[in-house]
Amino acid sequence: MKIPRIAWAAYGLALLVIVLDQASKIWMLQGLSLREVGQVAVLPPMLNFSYVENTGVSFGLFGGGAARWALSVFSIIVAGALAWWALKAERRTLIAAIGLVMGGAIGNAIDRIQYGYVVDFIDFSGTGVFPWVFNIADSAITIGVALLIFDSVKSERKPGVGAVHEKA
Repeated sequence: MKIPRIAWAAYGLALLVIVLDQASKIWMLQGLSLREVGQVAVLPPMLNFSYVENTGVSFGLFGGGAARWALSVFSIIVAGALAWWALKAERRTLIAAIGLVMGGAIGNAIDRIQYGYVVDFIDFSGTGVFPWVFNIADSAITIGVALLIFDSVKSERKPGVGAVHEKA
């Protein structure tokens, strides 16, 4: 089976997200020793790097740790389904969305398998608007889902794409 060139773009973007996510977590844990210090002020009070062990999904939802392996397997299944979807996709926005979500899902799955939790550290809670601590994988998933919605709306507006035409 020949993999279309556009699908390689999704896979490459996913790989980029995984590398950036894992490298940033290594830097937080080993370079900044964030686990030991707990928090590093970046642009106080708006942005800090804060160490959080997230046992749930994005932004701490469904936490508690009991679902570690279920969430890991689910993330890998989602990434596999997205990899297959990339083989069929033709629109650049859709490919970008697939790559971002796929990379984010795998990045967080690596953490769950390796540590038993996801390492979160980007903290905008000082703004009073956004209370969650997150990571690059979470950001990629969020942006990817937003692009999926945008792509869906955009493709519905084009004549002949997904529209049902009645014969008179």
